[in-house]
Amino acid sequence: MSGFPTPHLEKLTAASENDKLPLCDKPRIERAIQHYHQWIKALDAVAGKTPQKRLEKLIALLNEYRLWVDVELIFDSEDNFLYRQKGQLKLDNSIIEEFLPRLIHPSIVPEMAGFDVVVGPAKCFSALYFESSLDVAQLGGGMAFRTKAQDFAISKKLYLKAAHRPDFKDAVTKETFIAYVVSECKTNLDKTMFQEACATAHDVKSAVSGARYYLLCEWLDMTPVSTGATDVDEVILLRKAKRLGSNVRRNFGSVKGRKDSRDKYINYLKDNPLRLEMFQRFLNHIRGLLQSEAPVESDVLNKGFF
Repeated sequence: MSGFPTPHLEKLTAASENDKLPLCDKPRIERAIQHYHQWIKALDAVAGKTPQKRLEKLIALLNEYRLWVDVELIFDSEDNFLYRQKGQLKLDNSIIEEFLPRLIHPSIVPEMAGFDVVVGPAKCFSALYFESSLDVAQLGGGMAFRTKAQDFAISKKLYLKAAHRPDFKDAVTKETFIAYVVSECKTNLDKTMFQEACATAHDVKSAVSGARYYLLCEWLDMTPVSTGATDVDEVILLRKAKRLGSNVRRNFGSVKGRKDSRDKYINYLKDNPLRLEMFQRFLNHIRGLLQSEAPVESDVLNKGFF
């Protein structure tokens, strides 16, 4: 396992270089980058006698930092740009993307030790095809493939080689990642996002039959539906709460509206933090996959099923 990816830092840096960023927000982004490095330093310093104790400290630091970003960086801005462009800038939901690899780590999940995998955002193999025809010859049959950028994946490097000869002369070699666990991270989950996730989950499992797909969202913004008829293994609500109603959120689009609603907004965030037990549930899914073993015949005959 390699070092931790930094998708959240990349979003902060991109925001600081955005030509549309209001002048009043430039110092805010600079402070956010400083605050980010303090957060990472605190995460790196987490210690504890057990993985559970370390996990508890990590989640506490996550909630503390996320609240700061939501309120002091975005909500308290004297301009409307950061709040209205949250979905495009991804300053908030990229925090979860950066945080997850710190959980799927031997210090928290000892079962990960010894696994040669890449953990974090990745462009993963989606489909293989050949760009060639009888009258237009291509090396290796014109082997090519599509990839899909995943918010979070547990993947392995994959090398593909194709040629028209058994000795692989004039072969084409390509490399990609093959994903075994994929998670999409959403701040608010609505019906359209759920349907898109179902399509992505189908593609993931069509590419890798043994893959697992989990949808992690903070706020529920739709009527729950069964995942049984989909390729989504589970939807995990990280805050176990619904999104604030539109009648409240419509006040957030202006500076005055945010100031008037600030206390209510902060209380709602504090009353519905990112919950330890939901991250624990996700980790348990991963542990189950790591611990699964091929069935032993004597055990199967004893139980009568497998």
